[in-house]
Amino acid sequence: MNLRNILTFLIAFHVVGFTEASLAGAAPGSDGGGTGSNAHNELSQKILQDERMDEVLQMGYELLKSGLNAGSRYDQVWIRDLNTFIVPLLEVAPQQPVREALLVFLHFQGEDGDIVDGYVPTANARKRKYKRVYRYTPTRPDLKAHKNTVETDQESSLVQAFCLYIQQTKDTSILDEVVRGIPVRERLEMALTYPLKYRFSERYGLVWGATTMDWGDIQPEHPKGVEFDENSHRAINIYNNALLMIAIEEYVETLGAENTALKIEWEGIHKNLHRSVREHLWDDASQKFIPHIYLEGSPFPKDFDEGKIFYHGGTAVAIEAGLLNSDEIAASLKKMRENVEQAGAATIGLTLYPIYPEGFFQSKSMVPWNYMNGGDWTWFGARMVRQLARHGFADEALLELEPMMERVLEHHGFFEWWTRDNEPRGAGQFKGSAGVLMESILELRKWAKERAEQHDIKSD
Repeated sequence: MNLRNILTFLIAFHVVGFTEASLAGAAPGSDGGGTGSNAHNELSQKILQDERMDEVLQMGYELLKSGLNAGSRYDQVWIRDLNTFIVPLLEVAPQQPVREALLVFLHFQGEDGDIVDGYVPTANARKRKYKRVYRYTPTRPDLKAHKNTVETDQESSLVQAFCLYIQQTKDTSILDEVVRGIPVRERLEMALTYPLKYRFSERYGLVWGATTMDWGDIQPEHPKGVEFDENSHRAINIYNNALLMIAIEEYVETLGAENTALKIEWEGIHKNLHRSVREHLWDDASQKFIPHIYLEGSPFPKDFDEGKIFYHGGTAVAIEAGLLNSDEIAASLKKMRENVEQAGAATIGLTLYPIYPEGFFQSKSMVPWNYMNGGDWTWFGARMVRQLARHGFADEALLELEPMMERVLEHHGFFEWWTRDNEPRGAGQFKGSAGVLMESILELRKWAKERAEQHDIKSD
């Protein structure tokens, strides 16, 4: 057996034992006394003394100082990207430019509440000749914005980014800022309401988008695949609904005591989404989320069993949304590790497995083992690491984090994605990858510090 196979065998054995311990009443990550306490103390010290974490964090902070765009090769500020690095960004960047960047998205907000993907300076747009349908606003004539209508995550990303900004800066005054005649707090509610009004299935109680791979933004019916039209196939997936749940939960936290009725209303919507996800998207027998619920049929051949595909990214976001318990998290991790081994990939950032066959997507970027179709994305893999740390799976979190850190250090960059042979692809300095990797390190360090402090108290 090679090293990866040996590790996978030990991991699978450990996860099964861990799940059984959880079923017996032991909480993941709890000290529990005796040898368990000593083991956790040793692990916490190992994490706190890991110089690789310090180096990756320093590299990340230096990258985030360079601006708000998505990274090298990208002139645009994208909301789905900014949402994933805004927290560490605010630790090193001036507050005002971040505040202004968030408000820009509201300048381009549609009358129905929809949010654009991103914006770019007009001069840069001409220079790069982006082939997009642009949106304009008289209040920001220096910028052009664009929207991928296949997605259903821009509004959730925007609301969460605003909430994270407020949590980090305590700048609640931004909610009273007026953009194009409407206060920010009202515009945030407009954004949250948009998918529930225009992309909601009454039958399933969930929001839909076009058919994509997991969290991806490319549909199979077109070579470009970014514009919803009469050829698109509407589908419900876990990523869009879990992200909306996270955004609602964050938004409710911004509502003051004077908004009790509004708070109760949104808490009810959140509860209904939770119930609908568990009823329609979670396959309890297989311990996984089904890829899609199709509203008018699938774009794929009838003999294709899409149900076998496991979506890594959407599962990580679902855990963040509180949709899985400890045993289900353990089962999901076990499946991710099996997928990595079978695919011959390097990390649980593997987008999905099995992959979609050749020809299922018209986009040339979506051929087997490329981009979102079997590429390895730290941008989502590190989200799973963070959730493992949050839910007490510290040993597992560290083990999954290490190969992600190692390749950043080896290749001197936060690449957009990696091949299954662990070769870097895409933007060499992708801020979304940096942001989630940094947050996973900080989450693991937080766990370690808490355990170290507990040990000191017990020793005293």
